[in-house]
Amino acid sequence: MFVFSDGVLRKVADLFESLSVSFRALLEASKQVSLASSRPTTTTSKKVPFNRQKHREIHSGFPDSNAAKMSILGLKKKTPKTFKVKVTTMDAEMEFSCEVKWKGKDLFDLVCRTVGLRETWFFGLRCTVKGTYAWLKPDKRVLDQEIPKDSPITFHFLAKFFPEKVEEELVQEITQHLFFLQVKKQILDEEIFCSPEASVLLASYAVQAKYGDYDPNFHKPGFLAQDELLPKTVLMQYQMTADMWEEKITAWYAEHRGIARDEAEMEYLKIAQDLEMYGVSYFDITQNKRDTDLLLGVDAQGLHIYSPNSKLTPNKSFPWSGIRNISYSEKEFTIKPLDKKKDVFKFYSSQLRVNKLILQLCIGNHDLFMRRRKVDSIEVQQMKAQAKEEKARKKMERQILSREKQMREEAERAKEEMERRLFQLQDEARLANEALLRSEETADLLAEKAQIAEEEAKLLAHKAAEAEQERQRLEVNAMKTKEEKRLMEQKMREAEQLAVKLMEQSERRLKEADHLKQDLSEARDAERRAKQKLLEITKTTYPLIAAYSAPPSASVPAPASTPAAAPPEADPAYEGTSSRLDFKDSDMKRLSMEIERERLEYMEKSKHLQDQLKELKTEIESLKLEEQQQQHLHHHPHEQVYTLHDARAYMPEPLYIPHANRNAAYACHMAFLEEV
Repeated sequence: MFVFSDGVLRKVADLFESLSVSFRALLEASKQVSLASSRPTTTTSKKVPFNRQKHREIHSGFPDSNAAKMSILGLKKKTPKTFKVKVTTMDAEMEFSCEVKWKGKDLFDLVCRTVGLRETWFFGLRCTVKGTYAWLKPDKRVLDQEIPKDSPITFHFLAKFFPEKVEEELVQEITQHLFFLQVKKQILDEEIFCSPEASVLLASYAVQAKYGDYDPNFHKPGFLAQDELLPKTVLMQYQMTADMWEEKITAWYAEHRGIARDEAEMEYLKIAQDLEMYGVSYFDITQNKRDTDLLLGVDAQGLHIYSPNSKLTPNKSFPWSGIRNISYSEKEFTIKPLDKKKDVFKFYSSQLRVNKLILQLCIGNHDLFMRRRKVDSIEVQQMKAQAKEEKARKKMERQILSREKQMREEAERAKEEMERRLFQLQDEARLANEALLRSEETADLLAEKAQIAEEEAKLLAHKAAEAEQERQRLEVNAMKTKEEKRLMEQKMREAEQLAVKLMEQSERRLKEADHLKQDLSEARDAERRAKQKLLEITKTTYPLIAAYSAPPSASVPAPASTPAAAPPEADPAYEGTSSRLDFKDSDMKRLSMEIERERLEYMEKSKHLQDQLKELKTEIESLKLEEQQQQHLHHHPHEQVYTLHDARAYMPEPLYIPHANRNAAYACHMAFLEEV
């Protein structure tokens, strides 16, 4: 649905009106042509001078084509002259083709109809002439006024007079919008001074009017980077970045949620109308007495006199209710107060054009001031009623829209909640399926683990039985080991006893050997004495000398090997001596044999004893190793058990080291045997 503004509708109506006028003119011309063609033709007998044109009209029944052409050219010549005008509003540019005879009111009404503005008393068309601005006069022709002679002629459609209370006086929405744009531009151009705090607040309302309600999902940081919202002096006054200013404006902007565009613009104007420089037109003046430079301010309240360096606080004010008359003569301007006791205030301006402009602004503001104190005209009342109805309708539409928006938001939230719930249920179903699959897998794994655990239990029971058997066997082995240890200790004691016996026997043998050595030395002494006696005997007897003249033998049995050399007849002394020698030889032989036998027996016993000692040590080491293994198994029952046989297989054969006394006895015994 398209909604056209009042200006567009008025423009279309004017266009239709001009078309209808042209159409009516064409209809009238066609009627005249038809009437001329329907005239009856009359013939007379009277001779008249020949007239070719009349003859052509009589016989043809139509007017001459040349006459028709002349009439068309006459119409074309009657087309009025025009000139081009370019009008710039606060948010648009328009071009018009104006007639030369148009007055300022005609052009102004055309612009107002085009824009759709009905509150025309606030606005005017302004142009710049020779460095100063001038307002187009409504009761004078446009081309006769002091305007630039450019083509097209440029005018600015601006607010000429400002209301005292914008909320009460500005009725139309287009009027509020134009005032909002103009005041905003004046604040940004620093024509109206505004504090930093008020500038931030006004900027937040301007953002609300432009972008609508704040939406953090749409209005991301940096969305105001291209907008001019604050005056340059405010930006330079504080050491703040653009992002920091945007953050402050956005903080206020977020609080204006639910405010419509026209309401935001009205709030902007309500704040701006309280500024000191709002709606004031300043002019440079001088006072006649001291020729001091002053500033004259004209606004909706009255006239104000300022010092040049301060446009905020006036030095002197003349309200419209206290002014009786305002007049000027060339450059002199006179203000007569209503109170005759007060002095007349006079000042001078630099140009006559400025005085005219001041007087024009004073008259207009004073008229509006008096108009506000009167009852509204029927037109204004109708406008206010229509505006009230329009506001009520818009308010209702906004409420409906707000309800619909709220319902839509609630529906969207419900939809999002349903979708979220659906996704949640889907996730829960998926998780449940996954949990079911995991539970099935877990059940399978548990069944498999149960089977494995059962097998492990069986294996552990079997191992426990084996361990019990091994424990019993180890206990038996321990008992056997203890018994064997006891037997080995007994054997060791017996071996020690045997060793003691052998030591005693060795000592005894040593003593016997000493006795034998003594007997041997005695025997050798006896033999030596016998030989000496024998030599003495043989000296008397030749055969005996011949028989015993040989050198003595190295061994004892040699004299016994020559008994055949004895003489056939022997002496009794010789026989006695011979018998004693034979006895000594037989004793020596017997003694040697006994000694040899005893030596062999001693060697065998010693060897046997050494073997026994070796076996005993081997068994003792085996018992110690088994005992260590049993202790290790007691502390580490899960480790592998080695048998005694395996330990014996890896145990090195111990070296046998005989006792020192035994070595000494054995050495003495062997020395004795070698000597024998």
